[in-house]
Order: sequence, then structure tokens, then C-alpha cells
Amino acid sequence: KLAVEFPSEDIFLVTASPVIKAITNFKQVSKTLEEFDVEEQPSSLLEKRYPNIKVIQSGVKQLKSDERKIFTEDGKEYMYEKLCLCAGAKPKLISEGNPYVLGIRDTDSAQAFQKNLAQSERIVVVGNGGIALELVYEIQGCEVIWAIKDKAIGNTFFDAGAAEFLIPKLTAEKRETPIECKRTKYTTEGSEEKERPIAASDKLGSALGPDWHEGLCLKGTKEFSHKVHIEILCEVKKIHLQQEFIQLQRTSLTFPKEEKNVEPDEVLWPVYVELTNGKIYGCNFIVSATGVVPNVKPFLDGNNFAVGEDGGLKVDKHMHTSLPDIYAAGDICTASWEPSPVWHQMRLWTQARQMGWYAAKCMAADTVGESIDIDFSFELFAHVTKFFNYKVVVLGKYNAQGLGLDHELMLRCTKGQEYVKVVMQNGRMMGAVLIGETDLEETFENLILNQMDLSAYGEDLLNPDIDIEDYFD
Repeated sequence: KLAVEFPSEDIFLVTASPVIKAITNFKQVSKTLEEFDVEEQPSSLLEKRYPNIKVIQSGVKQLKSDERKIFTEDGKEYMYEKLCLCAGAKPKLISEGNPYVLGIRDTDSAQAFQKNLAQSERIVVVGNGGIALELVYEIQGCEVIWAIKDKAIGNTFFDAGAAEFLIPKLTAEKRETPIECKRTKYTTEGSEEKERPIAASDKLGSALGPDWHEGLCLKGTKEFSHKVHIEILCEVKKIHLQQEFIQLQRTSLTFPKEEKNVEPDEVLWPVYVELTNGKIYGCNFIVSATGVVPNVKPFLDGNNFAVGEDGGLKVDKHMHTSLPDIYAAGDICTASWEPSPVWHQMRLWTQARQMGWYAAKCMAADTVGESIDIDFSFELFAHVTKFFNYKVVVLGKYNAQGLGLDHELMLRCTKGQEYVKVVMQNGRMMGAVLIGETDLEETFENLILNQMDLSAYGEDLLNPDIDIEDYFD
């Protein structure tokens, strides 16, 4: 966006990764909903397309905002007129530096995971967001103990009702064959052959795209398809290596069977997870899918940034940080303007793309001294994704975020087919979750945006015999 806005200026993209993430197959589904793929491409493609962009492949060591300089790991320095920080976030690992704990954040870590899984009989997955959901669904031939701190799966996106709707898919033996992913995947040259040192986890690539598990063979050593056991309302208390566990003289559990009588495990595992509910399970390794923290560390030292409660750089409604001529966008920033009543920040690809595009517009407007209105994409929270092969659309305050007790829910559910939930407050629609091919997203988006009083329709709003989209066309 910057290259288009400033065709005669030099634009430097400083990135630690040899590939760039490009948005492809972009589709505007409705006013605020967009679908796209994220593809890895060599940076030379970007430079070819926009001759005024120069990609500098190096990590950033330091920012000196008073001198308007960026110092890179390879010992060089760059002056800037305007700077936008888009360094994303990094996985919040449950244990730093433990060789048996893997975070999944970028392509390299996904490949390391695939490699480890191929030799595994049991793994423990910790976390309850998008990556954990996808992972547990895709893994075959390996026992999975899934530890979540909530009552129901997928708490970032769903409520317990939606989780109940999805659970049968998790235990189904027969799996649909995944749709072949037709996009080219670029990897670092020769990365297949040379072993990457696991320890280099601070060298982060960019976040995975929405369909990151496509093309990875996520299969363990066993012959069955799916075995998942969910431990709810618990977190990891401690991780014991094999030697420590033997010295503890405690018992660990086998994979729970239907009969519920859990037996002590005779097998010795490389690593053991002790949960806050008192249970201990042995496994080959642990996947930490417990969310992310903004990647601000390289920029804080010596600069007086205002930082949000979640650790991100605070930005105002024109994506300015608290320092002059420094902007931030995506996972690294914390939106600190008064948000629309049906928008909230969530560290997702869709928002990263919108914020990046809008930050470039703001940088351009500031340069020529114009003022611009906040972008329409911040009017309504809207995200479309896929879980368990279902299309999933979440709109507005889909989990009644911040509405307190002053709201009511309406539900419609057809087992194995669709799940529709709307969040109502004072007769107005505030949010919705749509799972399956419901074709209701545009209608509901409009109803949330125009805040029409729907109390007259009552339960008929979700009556399958009434064609609601025609009604509100």
C-alpha cells in the first residue's frame, strides 16, 4: 500500500525472514467480511512488482527513535522519515527453553512439529484457540491429550453450544479427505536437508496463514485415525523430564478409555505433564498453543513507548504510537481508541491485513497534511474461517464480550449441518456465530451495523421456515 501511495519514495521492508507472506485469492465476501489465502513468496517477487521497495533481510537489533534510526542484526543502520512497526507477536510458551515443548507460530515450527509427530505415540496439546482446534482435528495416528482452561473447546471463537456441535467431528473415525491445497509453498532453500537448531526459537518467522496445516502430513506412529481426550478446566502445573518423574515416585495415567477407570501407565515417556487437576500424563512432546504476546522487545529499549495492558504498543485511531512518526499495525499493537460498540481487537490475520493497509493510508495522509476518517473495517468485528471442515463466521460481540448479563441469546442448530447463534441486547443484534453454510452472514452483518430494533420478530428471527434474507433485503 505504501509503494502505491508513494511511488517515488524509497520503501524499506526490514524482515528477518527470507520469504514474505503475500495475500492471494482475496475475496470481499460482504461489506466487512473478507476471505483470502496467505502464501509464502520469495521477497524478490515483491521487489519486481514494486521497484521502489527494497527488502532488507535481517532482524532488528535496536531502534533509536530520537535519532530516527533502525540498527539491524547484520550491523547496518537505516534512517527513516516514517516508520511502521509490524513485528507481530510470538507464542506464549508454557515453558521457555524446554526441548519437549513446541510452540507453533510459523512455517519452521510447523515443520518441526510434523517431524516430531511422525515418531510419536502420544502428545499433549495445551491451549484453546484457533491453532489448538485445528491441530487436534488434523492429527491422526497419535493419542492426543488436550488440556484446556475453559469448560468448552474453542473458547476464543465459540461458546459451549458451538463446541457441543463440533465435538462429534472430533471423534468421528472416518475423515473427509482434505481438499488439496493448490497454492505454491516456498520454503527456505534447502531447509529440508539441513537440520535447523531448535534453540533458535527467538528468530521468528511470520505467523502462519489460515490454512497452515494443509500440505503437512500430521500423522503419528499408530494405525488408528483419531484419539482425543479432553481435560477441561485445567492448566499445566509442572513439566517433568523422565528422570525427574522417576524420582518423584508418582504414577502417571494411561490414555482414558470409555469405561472411565483410568489405569496407571506402565510405559516410560520422555516427558510428563502434571495438570492442576492432579493428573499426570506421559507423552512424547507437548504443544504449547496458548496464544501470543506482542513482539515488542527489540523496540522498547531506550524508547518511551506507551504500552497497553496486553503488552502491545498503544496506537491511536490513526495507528500512531506515542512516539513521533512511528506507527504500528497488526499483532504488535494495542488499539487504544474508543472502539465501535461491535468491534474489538483480536490478533488474527484479517485484522493484521486491515491494520497494515490502513496504517499506510494514515502515513500517506499525515505526509500531505490531510485528515482521514477511521477505516470502515473497524466498524464491525467480522472474521471468516474454517474449523473441522465447517465454514465459521463470527460477527460483532459474538460471545457477548463486554455486554455483561444484559443480553440474550437465540439459537438454531441442525446436528451435523449448521449452528446459528445471535446475541441480542435491547432488541438489537450485537453479534452472531454461524457454523456451516447458513448464507446468513450478509443479512446479519447489516442488522448488526444498522442496529434496527428487531424485538417485534422475536424467535421468528431464526425460524428456518422464514426466509430472513429476503425479508431484510
